[in-house]
Amino acid sequence: MLCEEKLEIFENGFEDGKFNLRIEFYGKDARRLLLAVIRELYLPDYGEDYVYPFECAKEFWGIYMDAGDVKVEEFHSSPIKFMNQSIRNRLEKALAAIDAPTEVKEGIDFEKAEVHKLKKGLLAMGKNFILGEGGYLFIFNKPSARELILKYLGMLDGA
Repeated sequence: MLCEEKLEIFENGFEDGKFNLRIEFYGKDARRLLLAVIRELYLPDYGEDYVYPFECAKEFWGIYMDAGDVKVEEFHSSPIKFMNQSIRNRLEKALAAIDAPTEVKEGIDFEKAEVHKLKKGLLAMGKNFILGEGGYLFIFNKPSARELILKYLGMLDGA
C-alpha cells in the first residue's frame, strides 16, 4: 500500500524512496517497531499532531497504537568479545527457527557480525541485519537503519 508519495507499506516491512530505506522483518511480529520508525522518519515533515504515514501504516496493518505508545529506550548490552562455537550454534538455531526465505537466511554472515548479550538472549548485528534470539530478524539496506531499530527494540516482546 502506498502511504506517501514514496513510502510503500507491505505485510512485513516498508520501503521509502524519500529516505532510500527498506526494512523487512521475519519471525515474530515487529510491525509496532516499524511504526515507531516510520513515525520518527516523518515527524519533522508533519509535526506531533498527525503523522499521516504513521496513521496510514497503522490502518494497513490493522494495529491500534497512539504516538504515546512509541517507547524509545537506550540500547544497553554486553558485547561478546569472541565468537565461539556455542554462541554460533545459538545464533544458527535462532535463525533456523525463523520463517524467512532461503536467500534471506543465506545472506546472514555471523563471522562479521557484532554479537551482544541482552537480558533475554543474544543479539547479532551485521551491516544489513539484526537477529534476536527472541525470534526476530530485521533485514535493511542502509547501516543507519540499525540505529533506528535498536532505539525501539524495547517495544518488541521477547527482545
